[in-house]
Amino acid sequence: MAISKDKRRQVSNEKYLDALQDRYSKLCVVRVDFGYKKDENNEVNVTLEEANKHIDKLLNNRRNNSIFKDNVGYVIKTEYTEDKGVHNHAVLFFDGNKVQNDKYKGNQIGEYWVDNITNGNGSYHNCNRNDYKDNAIGMLDYKNVEMRKNLDNAMAYLVKEEQSIKAIKENEKDRAIRRGTMPKSKGNVGRPRNQ
Repeated sequence: MAISKDKRRQVSNEKYLDALQDRYSKLCVVRVDFGYKKDENNEVNVTLEEANKHIDKLLNNRRNNSIFKDNVGYVIKTEYTEDKGVHNHAVLFFDGNKVQNDKYKGNQIGEYWVDNITNGNGSYHNCNRNDYKDNAIGMLDYKNVEMRKNLDNAMAYLVKEEQSIKAIKENEKDRAIRRGTMPKSKGNVGRPRNQ
């Protein structure tokens, strides 16, 4: 039996998270939804191409931006709905030994999106400011199995085909999901972890 595209993406994301956790004992998990302000007709007038350029710019600018210092990975899902237009759900991972304040980091990233990436046309929602029953964001210690399970479930939502960009996709190269590069294993360097 063939594995569905959603399931393959989910397994791939879990391997990505495994690799991040193998490399970093703590991950500060920040979830920010990036969108756009509505015009006077209550519509979002941003094309998929423009939205992709904004995400590209955000990702490219991480290298020389102190807001993204210690950013070790990301998963970003681009979606489209009639109400919100093109929008993105981003999960960003920071080295938790260096970045502890997830709520503040989410605000920094959101404000950067609005002010610098979209020149005031953007909007954002810092999910780290919410209290979720099955919390999957904030500080993830490698020993916290329950939070990791919750994060895997939240990431599974990101890979679903619902709210797909297929309806507005003009270029075959447009991708719904972007993910950082797989971190290199640190090998046997440092003190071994207690399981």
